[in-house]
Amino acid sequence: MGRSDLDEDLSERLDVVCAALHEEPFAVGPIERVGAELVALGHLGKLGLWCTAEVLGKGLLALPEFRPVERYAERIVLAIGALGSGFTGANTESVLSQQEGLQKSLLKAVRDANWNLKESEARFNEVVTSASNGVLIVDLEGRLLRVNAAVGDILGHTADELTGLPLLDLVAPQFREMLSDALADLVSGAAERIRQSQRMLRKDGEAARLTLTASLLRGADDEPMHFVVVVEDGTELELLQSELKRQSLHDVLTGLPNRQFFTTQLETALRKADPEHGITVLHLDLDAFGMVCNSFGGRVAERLLQHVAQRLKVLLAGEKAMIARFDGDEFGVLLENTATTPGAGVIVKSINDDLLLEPTFVDGHGLAMSVSAGVVQRPSRGEEPADVLGAAERALRRAKAGRRGQWELFDADHDAEVRRDDALAVDMASAWENGEITVRYRPIVALSGGDVGGVEAVLRWERPEGEVLGHDRCVALAEATGLILPLGEWLLKVGAGQSAWWRQRGQVDRALVVRLTAHQASDADLVSRVVGVLEETGLKPEQLAISMPAGVLLVTDAADNLSTLAEMGVHMGLDDFGLGPLDPAAVSDLPVRSVRVAHTLVERRSPYVTALMPLLGGAGVTVAVDGILSAEQASWWRAAGADFATGDHFGAAGTPTDFLKSLEMR
Repeated sequence: MGRSDLDEDLSERLDVVCAALHEEPFAVGPIERVGAELVALGHLGKLGLWCTAEVLGKGLLALPEFRPVERYAERIVLAIGALGSGFTGANTESVLSQQEGLQKSLLKAVRDANWNLKESEARFNEVVTSASNGVLIVDLEGRLLRVNAAVGDILGHTADELTGLPLLDLVAPQFREMLSDALADLVSGAAERIRQSQRMLRKDGEAARLTLTASLLRGADDEPMHFVVVVEDGTELELLQSELKRQSLHDVLTGLPNRQFFTTQLETALRKADPEHGITVLHLDLDAFGMVCNSFGGRVAERLLQHVAQRLKVLLAGEKAMIARFDGDEFGVLLENTATTPGAGVIVKSINDDLLLEPTFVDGHGLAMSVSAGVVQRPSRGEEPADVLGAAERALRRAKAGRRGQWELFDADHDAEVRRDDALAVDMASAWENGEITVRYRPIVALSGGDVGGVEAVLRWERPEGEVLGHDRCVALAEATGLILPLGEWLLKVGAGQSAWWRQRGQVDRALVVRLTAHQASDADLVSRVVGVLEETGLKPEQLAISMPAGVLLVTDAADNLSTLAEMGVHMGLDDFGLGPLDPAAVSDLPVRSVRVAHTLVERRSPYVTALMPLLGGAGVTVAVDGILSAEQASWWRAAGADFATGDHFGAAGTPTDFLKSLEMR
């Protein structure tokens, strides 16, 4: 091939590789075939495969079509491996094919030696000389009779220097016995062909890593004559395999170990941990990293991750630590503690001080951000690495809950409670389907005269083992999984249907009250859900009262929902009133007709809330308090200016029948 032909040929193969990397689902078959085709080109020398892998490894990652790097890095690593695999397989077949051809040629040369020696030798020379692998003709005593130039290239000797030498003298001492036994098996007939990974000594004393294949050449009388040995230099291939292994255990972008490598090292560290000081595992997460991605793009975000990786290595250089990049903007730190290892709080503070006080500049943007951390301190030797990492991740979630730049130490007891709550939240959907969750009703009572001013619909979960979960616990669990949207709509629908039924029978004509969670209040479909329930049940908007947490009004959707429902005629109120400094402003700015004082403030009899009572009364806003347990407590809040109250003092939530009975007893 000329240069232009070769360029065109390789360009076509590169197109095949690139197309395969984009293919969904990803498959390595086409890339393996490209590796096999490289063998067929016939000019791929000692450094060819290594050069090809190096060019592809660097070049593909630099191409714009393979951005972002995280999406294609794994595919590119697999593609280079597949290319090497295809090349190795085809090369092996080539070696075996060459060996078979050599055997046939040699046998024919011997048989025809008496009448066509020159022709036979010429054919043999052509086969041996043109072979890209080393070929050695060895007598039965183990001495080299003839070698081709490829052997000289591999071992650094000329053909003349090698001729006459014992084959075993060229083999590394620890491998000689293995080869000697294999040659003996060929002579005895125990094996027809042998293939070994060998180490042969170069002229400079270094060991060459080879794949050696040998067979026995027999004469016309079937007597053993010579050994034919073919050697394939595997040094470059082994280096390539080592590099691929390294890449599979390291993050392409930062060069740090990846999660797989980190987990392996963690397993070792757990077994060998110092009994007194143990180890510490930190799971770090960059706060507001998504803002950087959205504002400045992937390139700036990648440079930031590289900067953080370098700073972590500098900050922890004095410790016996392993730093890894997990996924996205998450990093892991494994500390093998000593008497001088600082505490987790000191380490996290030093990281945050460095990243916040010394911004890094990327494309003219000064970037500074904090990290949050979940910490597992001195896990026991018997723990599984996956459990330790899971504990650190759960601690990280707690650290990030509504905060930034904080760290949280894993606590087994607290974690057990959280995991129990998580299990309940996940199981809640099936419990709802099985009828374990029902709707109950409790009275909202006027403090001035004791009349029932409204009926509040609440949830109750009666678990099979006897545990009963009240409304607040139910909505908190449903809020965590998103189940609150369909479950809350069902609560509204059941409550509205029951209220309409009571009104039709002339039994209860009080307004139905339903409390919303933050998720429900900001739901873009809230208004359509409410309208659908009213149309289905026949309840009128003015017969329905809905309240939402005061703190959620900062979300535009929640404020819009409140205003729209109020315009429809629904009585709108605020829950948890008094916890936020903007709560009084919300009452004056929005069409709010009632507020419910936060439960914690009711218990403390907050003077701040009582000071707001005249303001609320003057604005025509009624005030309700929740959690009233005694007559004394009810009397105090009545004197403070509250209008309505709920709580066990006025009756617990019950079934529709129980609620009617409680009304009759008043």
